[in-house]
Amino acid sequence: MNFYSILKVGLAALLAIVPACAWGYIFYKKQVGHKSMTLTTFIAGALFVTPLLVYKGLWQYFPWINAFEYTHPYKDDLVGFSSFGLVPLDVILTFMIVGVIEEVTKLWAVKATDRHKKIKSIDDAIEMSIMAALGFSFAENILYFYNIMSGRGVDGILYPFIFRSLFSTFAHVMFSGVLGYYYGLALFATNVVRDEHNKKRWVVTRWVARLFHLKMNVLFHEEKMVQGLMIAVGLHAVFNIFLEMNWTFLLVPFLTGGFIYLSWLLEKKEDHKIYATVDENRNDQLDEPVAVTGIDLSSPIN
Repeated sequence: MNFYSILKVGLAALLAIVPACAWGYIFYKKQVGHKSMTLTTFIAGALFVTPLLVYKGLWQYFPWINAFEYTHPYKDDLVGFSSFGLVPLDVILTFMIVGVIEEVTKLWAVKATDRHKKIKSIDDAIEMSIMAALGFSFAENILYFYNIMSGRGVDGILYPFIFRSLFSTFAHVMFSGVLGYYYGLALFATNVVRDEHNKKRWVVTRWVARLFHLKMNVLFHEEKMVQGLMIAVGLHAVFNIFLEMNWTFLLVPFLTGGFIYLSWLLEKKEDHKIYATVDENRNDQLDEPVAVTGIDLSSPIN
C-alpha cells in the first residue's frame, strides 16, 4: 500500500467517524449508559465486519459458499401489485440474506462485549445494540469511502458522504435498536412475563406454553429472539430494496418513523427497570432464573 492509499484510508476513517459520533451523541444523550462498555461495543461492532470480509473474500475460492448465487434463478419472478411496486424476487431474497448476516453479526458483537453481564435492563440492551451498529457502520463507511475515492477521486465523495451519514448510518442504528429491544425482552424473559403490568399480555404464548408443557420463560425467550430478528431483517431488506429500486423518496418517511419509534422505545418507563443484579437473573442459558422485582430508575431509590 503506497502513501496515497494510506492517505485515502485515513481520510475515509475521518469521514466515517463523523456520522458515528453525531448519531452516537444523539442516542447517548437520550440515555447515558456504561461508558466503558459503550466504547467496547462500538469497537466490537467495527471489528465484527472482518468475518464478513473474509467470507466475501473466500467466494473466489469456494463459489458454493456464496449464498447470493442461489438467488439468481428467481430474477425473472416479480413480486408486487402494480407496475410501480414490482420487485424481482431475487432482489428480495438477496437483501433478506444481507439482513440476516449483518443483523446477526451486530448482535454477536453485543453478546461478545457483555461477557461480564453488564446489561441490566432492556434499555441497556437497546443502547449497546445501537453502539454495535454504529461501530459496524463506521467500518463499513471506511470501505465505501475508500472505494469511492479510489474510483472517482476525492471530488466524488461529497454526495456519498452526505447520504451515508444521514441515511445509511442511522438505518443500521434503527435495525439494531429494534433488535436490541427484543433481545432485552428475551434476555430478561422470566422477569418480564412476571411483571404485574404484563400478566394479561402474550396470551397466545402462555396458552402454547401450557398446551405443550413448556417453560413460559424459555418459550418467550425464543419467541422474542425470532420476532426481533425477523423485524430487523425485514426493515433492513426494505431499506435496501428502496435503494435498489431507486425509490429514494420513501427513505425519509421510512427512517423518520424509525427514529420516532426507536426514541419511544428508549423513553418507555418499563424499559428502564433493572431486571438483574446477579448472573442467575438473566436468560442467557435459558434456565430458571430467580425472579427479581424491577426497579424503576425514574424514581428515587430510598
